[in-house]
Amino acid sequence: MLFNSIDFLIFLPIVALVYFIIPKKIKYLWLLVASYYFYMCWNAKYALLIFASTVITFISGLLIEKIKNANYEATKQMRLKKWVVAGSFIINLVILFYFKYINFALITLTKVFSSIHIQINAPAFDIILPVGISFYTFQALSYTMDVYRDDIYAEKNFFKYALFVSFFPQLVAGPIERSKNLLKQLAVPKKFSFEEAREGLLLMLWGFFLKIVLADRIAIFVDVVYGDYVTYSGYYIVLATMLFAVQIYCDFAGYSTIAMGTAKILRISLMENFDAPYLSTSVADFWRRWHISLTSWFKDYLYIPLGGGRKGKLRKYFNKMIVFLVSGLWHGASFSFIVWGGLNGLYQVIGEMLQPIRDKAVRILQLNRRSLGHKLIHIVGTFVLVDFSWIFFRANQFTEALDIIKFMISEKNPWILFDGSIYNCGLDVKNFWLMMICIVILIFADCCKHKKIVIREVIIKQDYWFRWLFIAFAVGFVLFFGKWGPSFDQANFIYFQF
Repeated sequence: MLFNSIDFLIFLPIVALVYFIIPKKIKYLWLLVASYYFYMCWNAKYALLIFASTVITFISGLLIEKIKNANYEATKQMRLKKWVVAGSFIINLVILFYFKYINFALITLTKVFSSIHIQINAPAFDIILPVGISFYTFQALSYTMDVYRDDIYAEKNFFKYALFVSFFPQLVAGPIERSKNLLKQLAVPKKFSFEEAREGLLLMLWGFFLKIVLADRIAIFVDVVYGDYVTYSGYYIVLATMLFAVQIYCDFAGYSTIAMGTAKILRISLMENFDAPYLSTSVADFWRRWHISLTSWFKDYLYIPLGGGRKGKLRKYFNKMIVFLVSGLWHGASFSFIVWGGLNGLYQVIGEMLQPIRDKAVRILQLNRRSLGHKLIHIVGTFVLVDFSWIFFRANQFTEALDIIKFMISEKNPWILFDGSIYNCGLDVKNFWLMMICIVILIFADCCKHKKIVIREVIIKQDYWFRWLFIAFAVGFVLFFGKWGPSFDQANFIYFQF
């Protein structure tokens, strides 16, 4: 079931209505049933994978708690807890590896052996990637680690824990919630609040704008250019790559915002997943603002356990590269994703290495780092670096990404930006300029967010007639300019494939 579908717009009110009517003691059971139904609308049998991950991590939490309460000496207790954590991680990651990486691993192995003139006949597995498997697997694993670190109690009620793993708003594309935030909220349900429901609906409305008005419209242009980059070379690719940066942001942030709004209606707060990332002044700053739940997950459960920055600069740089290479692989079973992750890690390592030189240049030239011009230069430079890496993310294969870069720089055709040629890439002149107007709206909203101005709070504070007029206009705008209708093939969110 997609957020941008009529089915969901029927499903959510029913779930919310029943949730607030039924007794408090069984609210979590209703949400659990609704969450499994939501997921099973894609593929019912793959609900067994969520159930398996839930059982494994639930038992691991109980075992860790039991070991803590046993009269073992400290070293034995620590060793046993580590074995339980290792077992939970290994089993879950093996399941993830099989469904997501087995064919990639076998193809890579075949190519490696072929390079040394050894031919092997590796089998090919016909596997459909389960929707959201990377998200709920990481969420379940974080619970095991949190119990191990004493950050959260071991949940004794299996059904409450199962709801934590499968909570439908953020089940298939995040944000990847922490147990100490979500599990505690699910354990203590709240009464209906008109104010929070209103805020949730405003969040959902903004999310729908990002997804069906902006991201899906941009996707038409990007798909045409990237689908035939030989014909649409040069500045076509430059423009399409810049637009893809906006597309993936609106697509993913749109999902996260709708998820936050949906949960808010149920009086549950999910973490913010994006914080105006394209206003970042460095790549490191970008990754503090982009996909925050995943970035913080890797920081807490991979970077810090590897040693973080505590063991010298070289080890710190090595740890960062490991994190970003793994992050790239998490996004997809392809070398292009690994290169994308590696590039973002390399940007940060080089940035830190050059920091003393940059500091010295600022002092010598007497530059003001707080000035608007200085910040704009850094924002543009960061966007260029991040946007270049998106080529490897968007391309189907690493070799295709290299070809796209070659055709992008080989053809010098800036006139296509002014002679109307760009209106032949799937969007006519009206839709193209509607897209540009919506991008301006997005930039304005992100600038407000960067300045800690919450637009929905500003709207709510206005007179009732203005509020309802604004909301009616916004709903009409999304419905009229969004990609709805029986003839429209609803577009999946990009991150569903991860």
